[in-house]
Formats: sequence, structure tokens, C-alpha cells
Amino acid sequence: MDLQELSDRFEITELITRYTRAIDTSCWDDLDALFTEDAVLDYSSVGGPAGDLAEAKPFIANLSGFERWQHLIGQVAIELEGDHASATAYFTNPMVARAPDGTETLYEVGGYYHHDLIRTPDGWRSRKLVDENIWTKGF
Repeated sequence: MDLQELSDRFEITELITRYTRAIDTSCWDDLDALFTEDAVLDYSSVGGPAGDLAEAKPFIANLSGFERWQHLIGQVAIELEGDHASATAYFTNPMVARAPDGTETLYEVGGYYHHDLIRTPDGWRSRKLVDENIWTKGF
């Protein structure tokens, strides 16, 4: 690997981390800097929309009534082809829901975030995200 490839891999991994961090901290506008203007975000595997960022933000901001959540990112497989790349990041997402009586229940989901990315003058940006849920626990 040369320095450019190492830099690209680092920047793409950082983009994925910033994506999950924006969601985990409810900083929805931070997502704007991670996607191209024409990006498609596909949350259909969890009953959500497949559309642009403006359609996706309300869906992910709702998070089906969960009170807290925290992404854990595992392996990140990246394939680079010049100014284009694809990345698949393994994720686990524990989420806490609170009942009216104050009881908390832990739910979990796991799967893959698939990104198609492009190098822009402002760095790497995702032009397509597919949220592929593979398993759930507690639902």
C-alpha cells in the first residue's frame, strides 16, 4: 500500500465513524457533510425509506421511540478504484427503550452498512448507503 491508499482508507473509515457518531449524538445536520447532494440512503431493510438525505433524516431521527442507542463498528472492508470506492462496515447497535413505568428494555440489531463513495474536492463522500440488517435481539 502506498501513502495515498492508506490515506483514502483512513478517510473512508473516518467517514463511517462520523456517520454513526452523528446518529448516536442526534446531530442530524452533521450528516450533510458526509453525503453527496444526490446520495441515496436505503433503510428499507428496517421499514424505512430509500431516498435522499432529506427523506432519510426524519426516519433516522425518530429511531422508533428508542431513548438511547450506541453503534459499534467492527470490520470495515474497503475496495478502492481511483476516485471511487465501496465499503462495508459491520455494525451492532444496542438500543434502550423506556416503558411508561420507567422500566428499560435493551434491544439489539446487527448488520452491515454498505457505502458507495466518491472522492470530491472536499474529501470522500458517500453517494449511496444501504443499511442491511442481518439480525435482531429483543424485538
